[in-house]
Amino acid sequence: MADNNSLPGGESLQQQINYQVIIVQILVMIFLCINLLLIVTFFRKECFYTTARYILFAVTLLSDSLLLFMSNILLIFNYFRVAMQVWLCIIISVVVLVYVTVTPVTLTAMTLERYVAICMPLRHGELCSTRNTIHCILIIHCLSSVPCIVILSTFLASASLSFYKQYQICSVEVFIFYMWQQHLRSAIYQFQFLIMCIILVFCYVKIMKVAKAASGEDKKSSKKGLRTVVLHGFQLLLCLIQLWSPFIEAPFLHINFILFNNVRYVNYIMFFLAPRCLSPLIYGLRDEVFFHALKNYVSFGLYKTNVI
Repeated sequence: MADNNSLPGGESLQQQINYQVIIVQILVMIFLCINLLLIVTFFRKECFYTTARYILFAVTLLSDSLLLFMSNILLIFNYFRVAMQVWLCIIISVVVLVYVTVTPVTLTAMTLERYVAICMPLRHGELCSTRNTIHCILIIHCLSSVPCIVILSTFLASASLSFYKQYQICSVEVFIFYMWQQHLRSAIYQFQFLIMCIILVFCYVKIMKVAKAASGEDKKSSKKGLRTVVLHGFQLLLCLIQLWSPFIEAPFLHINFILFNNVRYVNYIMFFLAPRCLSPLIYGLRDEVFFHALKNYVSFGLYKTNVI
């Protein structure tokens, strides 16, 4: 009888999973190195850590880096079937659940910052001061904690005390005992993203009106702001599809496990890793001031430029 784990061409399922894990490790290391380089560049120039949009950019870099690191640890634990006590899984999952949402909420805040800069330029200095930006970061983390609090609250109300000492393969599914918990989690995330999408569309429409009425440098700045908002929207869309991934994967589990594994792998690459690598492209490379500072840092000061 043929081995159930066999694939066409003689490649086993285990070998395929090995390749997939290795590819993920390479991608995660590349993204983490790029993010680290951008974070170091951010802290080397005072004009960056005193400007709202760059501070929020740094928040996305730190958030994405932490999320990539923690999710990668969980991926490796799942790959090697390493079980841990549920109480420890809760601590790790709290970090992952909060920072899954921090980046999209921060992107929304960055979109609002662009709206204020272009549509309310006279009030930009007041509304987007360093002090207000720090307050904004606190609000971002509070809003991002809401889904986590709801998920853990339903879990704590359902789990027995003995369950916390059991050993489980750590994943969010550990905290879901009933289907209504899954539906509640999905509803909260989708409501949150609906609000973010409404804000994004509102800012886009307002900036577009300003861009049509502007001329010269103002028109150029407005169009650049529009492109930034569109890219933020694309990131939010990828993050939203990530929430639908379990529903996309579920039908394949009952059809073919190998196909299910491949679909889950593609979802992880496309809708988890991809949104986390777009922030460096949007601000690290598209932003002229930041790109010049990064280029100067990478070339060890051989490339000279005047920044702000």
